[in-house]
Amino acid sequence: MISNRCKYALKALIYIAKQDKAKSVLSSEISKDENIPKKFLENILRDLKNAQFLTSKRGARGGYKLNKEPEEVTLIEIIRLMDGPIALLPCVSLMYHQTCDTCMTEETCSIRNVFIEVRDATLDIYQKTTLAGLVKKEK
Repeated sequence: MISNRCKYALKALIYIAKQDKAKSVLSSEISKDENIPKKFLENILRDLKNAQFLTSKRGARGGYKLNKEPEEVTLIEIIRLMDGPIALLPCVSLMYHQTCDTCMTEETCSIRNVFIEVRDATLDIYQKTTLAGLVKKEK
């Protein structure tokens, strides 16, 4: 399950991606239109900016813009940034692997083997899904 933080990040990115590329989008506009708590959203936008998904400008014509093309931003990048591991078990995680305390050997664990299949199928979907694809699905 993804966190609200991740869901709000996706909603904010989709919202920004739907706007005119030349226009900067204010956090207050995103907060109001997407029903995201403003302070929570500001922290999310800061993290997205630090990870270089967004650029920001202060002032009257300030706001946020995408730093990458929507076709270049994948769901897997956003989920990992916001929530960390994607795998349902730490022993099957590719980037955050931890050995399981209850297994004799990982190679023979039938539970682990099933969750590797789940991980691989999930990763495949997340890697194929772009911000542009999500925008298209909303229209």
